[in-house]
Amino acid sequence: MSDAFWSPHSYPEHPPPHQSAPPYPTYPWQPQPAPQARRRPPSHPPLGHHSDLRVLRTAYRWQRRVATLTALGYFTLFLILSAFAPSFMTTPVSGGLTTGLLLGLLQVPVTCLAIGLYEYTARHTVDPIADRIRRQAALGARRESGR
Repeated sequence: MSDAFWSPHSYPEHPPPHQSAPPYPTYPWQPQPAPQARRRPPSHPPLGHHSDLRVLRTAYRWQRRVATLTALGYFTLFLILSAFAPSFMTTPVSGGLTTGLLLGLLQVPVTCLAIGLYEYTARHTVDPIADRIRRQAALGARRESGR
């Protein structure tokens, strides 16, 4: 029969070669693997448990977002008003002070507010979580050194 008429389905398939390792050592002079010592699982949760770090990461992410959006949000509002409401920004407030100049001067206190908000959330949300994880790590290091 020629190869032009050969079909892969016309012949029975051969079973795949054995893929697992042989039960005997390939070379007798190879060192034998050491038997695994059975260790009992620790009675305490592992250090730096992923949920602790996830909580810390989430708290820090919220802290950054709130502080950044406070400062950048105000500045973006100032830019939008400058671009799309020039008549509002040139309205005199008192004396030679216009609304645009007043809003521009208020950028400094708003930035200070964002910094204060960042510090406040750090002290009241992020730092206590980080301190707890730090204490757990120190406790785990003492446990490991005692063995």
